[in-house]
Amino acid sequence: MPRTGDNDRVRALSPSETSKLRGLRRMKAVASAALALATVVYVVARWQSGHGAGWAGYVQAAAEAAMIGALADWFAVTALFRHPLGVPIPHTAIIPRRKEALGRSLSEFVGENFLSESVVRTRLRAVGLAGRLGAWLTDPEHATRLATEASGLVRGALSILDDVKVRQSLTDTLTRGLERMPAGPPAGRLLARLTESGAHRPIVDLLAERALEWLEAHPEAVEIAVESRAPGWTPRFIDERMARRLHRELLRATTAVRDDPNHVARRAIDSYLAKLAEDLRTDPATMDRADRLKQELLEHPATQRAATAAWAELRQIVQAGFTDEDGALRLRLRDAIVTLGTRLSEDGELRARAEGWVEDAAVHVVTSYRDEITALITETVNAWDAEETSRKIEIQVGRDLQFIRINGTVVGALAGLLIYTLSRLSGLGG
Repeated sequence: MPRTGDNDRVRALSPSETSKLRGLRRMKAVASAALALATVVYVVARWQSGHGAGWAGYVQAAAEAAMIGALADWFAVTALFRHPLGVPIPHTAIIPRRKEALGRSLSEFVGENFLSESVVRTRLRAVGLAGRLGAWLTDPEHATRLATEASGLVRGALSILDDVKVRQSLTDTLTRGLERMPAGPPAGRLLARLTESGAHRPIVDLLAERALEWLEAHPEAVEIAVESRAPGWTPRFIDERMARRLHRELLRATTAVRDDPNHVARRAIDSYLAKLAEDLRTDPATMDRADRLKQELLEHPATQRAATAAWAELRQIVQAGFTDEDGALRLRLRDAIVTLGTRLSEDGELRARAEGWVEDAAVHVVTSYRDEITALITETVNAWDAEETSRKIEIQVGRDLQFIRINGTVVGALAGLLIYTLSRLSGLGG
């Protein structure tokens, strides 16, 4: 029957440890039974030897050596975890006494044999993580499941975000970044590239076309403008005639600008934009005006409202796209996952780079936090009670150690029988 203390300990153990403890007790019983059997055989053989049985000497020698082997190995196994029979014999109860040293040795062992750079790289290369991941991602079912999980994470993240704080953070980040950056030189370089490539010309074409359409649709606007600026003493029919003539000239000039790519007005626009681009990059006064304009735009309430509206629209688009299982965003994400898996499976160069990234990341984590990981082992073992440490280790490995006792009994019996037999054959046994 187990002691009350043992029952309390079993109740405090995990199910796995409780199962191992039962196995340990069974093996202890088997090993003890082997010792008891050897003892009984020894007593019987001793008794038979006294009655002149010739075979009894052989059995007695084997049983005697079996008892010695069993007791010696019982002492050796028990001395690891406690004092045999409670007697504080030197160099016994090794694990409780050397608990701190055991923790340090275990942490050093783990650090040197499991957390070294060479071990991590060798193991990851043997696994072929990138290739396996690529094969897994190419399965449409896996890609769909991963896209679904990712969509859920995105929706969850958006649902817990504080809109006010997010908008303020985005606005502040954008504002700070733009405030630190001078407006003139970047704008000048962009404008120079646009004018040199002719990218501004479609805009000029559009403006000329719209101006011509407006003039054709609103001739009265020219008449009103002329009459409002004409002297009061001029006859009305003269004002009307001048307005019609001015309207015709405006139509002719606008049509010419629209149809002639080399029109003087177009060349003037090109020259003005080129000069403006140069001034934005080199002229201090122009750069200062650009900075003031930038600051006014950043501080204008319309800019804040635009940022708020942009975030709200972006959030709505993302939520809607990831909510609909057949939505464009969800489908594109799934296709992107499959494409990535296909490339990892078929592109050896990409697969090698990916595995290199994984190796480098793993090595960085291991080398950066190896001391913390191994220190955790040491601190955990040090925090254990000495008796608790011994009990935990005995539960884990004690069952296998009982085979040492059983083997000691068997080997002792064979050795005793062999020695006795050789002694008899050589005449040394009397």
